[in-house]
Amino acid sequence: MQSKNASLAGHQVHYLEGGSGFPILMLHGVGPGTSVVGNFGPVLEPLSQRFHIFAMDLIGFGGSERSRNKPYFDVELWVWQADDMLALMPVGPVGIIGHSMGGAMALKLAARNPRIVKAMTSCTVGVPYPINAALNGFWSAPGDRTALRQAMSRMVCAAESVTDAMIEDRWKLLRQEGYPDYCAELFAEPRQRLLDAAVLTDDEIGRIGAQVVMLHGRDDQPCPPEQTTLVLSRKLPRADVHLLGACGHNLPRERSAAFIEIASGFFGKA
Repeated sequence: MQSKNASLAGHQVHYLEGGSGFPILMLHGVGPGTSVVGNFGPVLEPLSQRFHIFAMDLIGFGGSERSRNKPYFDVELWVWQADDMLALMPVGPVGIIGHSMGGAMALKLAARNPRIVKAMTSCTVGVPYPINAALNGFWSAPGDRTALRQAMSRMVCAAESVTDAMIEDRWKLLRQEGYPDYCAELFAEPRQRLLDAAVLTDDEIGRIGAQVVMLHGRDDQPCPPEQTTLVLSRKLPRADVHLLGACGHNLPRERSAAFIEIASGFFGKA
C-alpha cells in the first residue's frame, strides 16, 4: 500500500492505494484518534492482493487536513470527500466498504452515485436509536491513556485485544498540536445529534441500487446490531447480513479473517 495525498472536497486528504483489479473505496468510522489504519489495519494488505484498494482518512482524522469550517462533525462533507475520491479511481463500476459511521456514508454515497455496484458495511449505523453510554464515552476526548483504554475496551468483545500498540498509535494522533481542542469541538455535546446526522432517509434507501452485504459484531456495545444493522437491513430487502459471534464493534480487527473472506467472495464476483 502506498501513502498518497490529494485535494478532495477542498481539503488535503491522505489515503492509501494498493493492488489491482476491481476498485474498492474504504471509509473508516469516526472517533477521537480514529484513522483508516486504526479501523482497517489488518485487512488492507490482504485485500490489496485481490483488489485495487483506496483507503482514505476522512477530513479531520489520521493524516488528512482538519476541517476549516464549523461544524467539524460534517457527514455531508465526508460524503462529498468520498465522491471526489471516486473521481480519482479507475473509470467504471466500483465497490465501497464502510465501517461504523463510514457504513452509513457508504450507503448514502451509493444512493447518489450509480458507479457503486457493491457496498459492504461493517457495524454500521444509519437508523435512529438513542445514543448509549459506550458510544457517548468513546466520543468523549480521553484525558490520558487509561481513559483511552477504557473507552476502546468497550469497542471490542475481549478487552485484552486492545494492545499497547493500538493505544499508543491512537494517543499519538490525539496529542497532535491543536487536536485536543479540535476534537472537543468535533464531538461536542449533545452527541445524539451527531449520531442522528448519519441516519439514511427513506428516499436515500430507495435509491440504493447496489448489492449490499452487512457485517456486524454480535457483541457490539456502542452500535448494537438489533438497533442498527438488523433494522436497516429490513429496509434493504436484498441485503445479506452476517452476525459474527465473539465480536464487538471493532470487527475488521477482531474478526479479520472473516472480514477478508466475506469481502473477497462478495467483491470477487463483481
